[in-house]
Amino acid sequence: MKEKKKTVSLMSTVLFTVCSVIALDSFVSPAIIGVPVFTVWVIAAVFFFVPYGFISAELGASYPDDGGITSWTSRAFGEFHGVMVGWMYWVNVAFWMPAVFTAFSGWVTLVFFPGMPLWVQGILAVLMCWGIVLIGIRGMDLSIRTANFMAVLKVSVLVLFGIAGILYTIKNGAANDFHPSAFIPGADETLRYTAVIIYNLMGFELIGSIGSRIEDAKRTVPRMIVIAGILITVLYAFGTFGILSAVPASEIDEVDGFILAMRELFTVFGGCGKPLYYVVSAGAVFSLAANMITWTLGSNESFQAAGLHERSALLAHRHPVYGTSDGLYILMGIISTVLIVLNYALSGDANEIFWTIFRFSSLVFMLCYLYMFTAFIVLKYKDPKPRAYEVPLGKPGAWILFALCFAGTLLACYFLTDWDAGHYGFWMEWIGLAWTIAMGVWLYRVGVRKKNRDC
Repeated sequence: MKEKKKTVSLMSTVLFTVCSVIALDSFVSPAIIGVPVFTVWVIAAVFFFVPYGFISAELGASYPDDGGITSWTSRAFGEFHGVMVGWMYWVNVAFWMPAVFTAFSGWVTLVFFPGMPLWVQGILAVLMCWGIVLIGIRGMDLSIRTANFMAVLKVSVLVLFGIAGILYTIKNGAANDFHPSAFIPGADETLRYTAVIIYNLMGFELIGSIGSRIEDAKRTVPRMIVIAGILITVLYAFGTFGILSAVPASEIDEVDGFILAMRELFTVFGGCGKPLYYVVSAGAVFSLAANMITWTLGSNESFQAAGLHERSALLAHRHPVYGTSDGLYILMGIISTVLIVLNYALSGDANEIFWTIFRFSSLVFMLCYLYMFTAFIVLKYKDPKPRAYEVPLGKPGAWILFALCFAGTLLACYFLTDWDAGHYGFWMEWIGLAWTIAMGVWLYRVGVRKKNRDC
């Protein structure tokens, strides 16, 4: 039975995007530079987030068909490039999921089961991957409902986190200096952590992967960009304040910092602090799964928009009951499982495992955006029809937005890459990137051969 198409409302698109973009496991990292991070956030928002939002709004409103980033790339550059983006966008999620659930296992260990053996953490990470696979197979409706619930959960956690930061500061004073002069960042800090923040802001275009399901997409997408953009910016800033109010910047743990800060912050609630810490920590832990629900759904839609599912019987297989592409979800689960096993076997440090996989998946991920931003400017000339929504200042404005977003993405690629050739992470990144590109080319050629045979 084929899955029924359902319209996705403005509220659902906002919640879906908030759920996709906000990641509690990685937004802590920039806070290690201290109070200057707020200035860096403003710089990233003005020179990347806002331009990225304008571009996503025009593309999403002008081409509201399924596939999103893959569809836009195909329109601009043709099938080969669409296949490459569809493949990289999809496989990035398979690479990223192990990093997310490594953090999940680490947080469960930190909060509920201190001393949990590393091999048990690995098993838990694998089980969570397959839980996401099962949710995806059950269909888009379940994925969107679950993502909407998780978005509300994330917002609640971050709001409570920020409120606790305010109360903690009033009662104990802030752990960092919030004097006006402290907000001035150094040049190196600005570049390095703008790159990290740019990564944390990616995901506006994901809802475009189900463009045909969006109710009145030409009006809904631009409005969603504004509402979700404001929510994401405020929530990230509020959450960062909570961390810096409780933990000195020099002591922030880049992976577990959110949970450790919460433990300290919730002491302001007295006797209720510990139970509240466990309840909110559980919400934070399970909110990590929310990112994977939205990204597996969006990446699978993009994969199919590139026609990649037609390359083999496994990829084309549909679940007999739910009508979903179960072969894609199962393959994603297998790739994620292999990566988890390899990295837990090669490293005895959960933090190192997280960052190795994270950097690898980030590099593949960012390549898709270099395509997307270039496709945006190419389509301004290749398809000059009137747009349902158009970025300010016409083509000159489009070039400015393109330059800012393309440069920001390159900056993120550079700083998110491990350049130490003596570290196994360096080789995992570059061998993995070479494998990813080679597989994309191979999948394209398989499709060409299949078309020639069919003709």
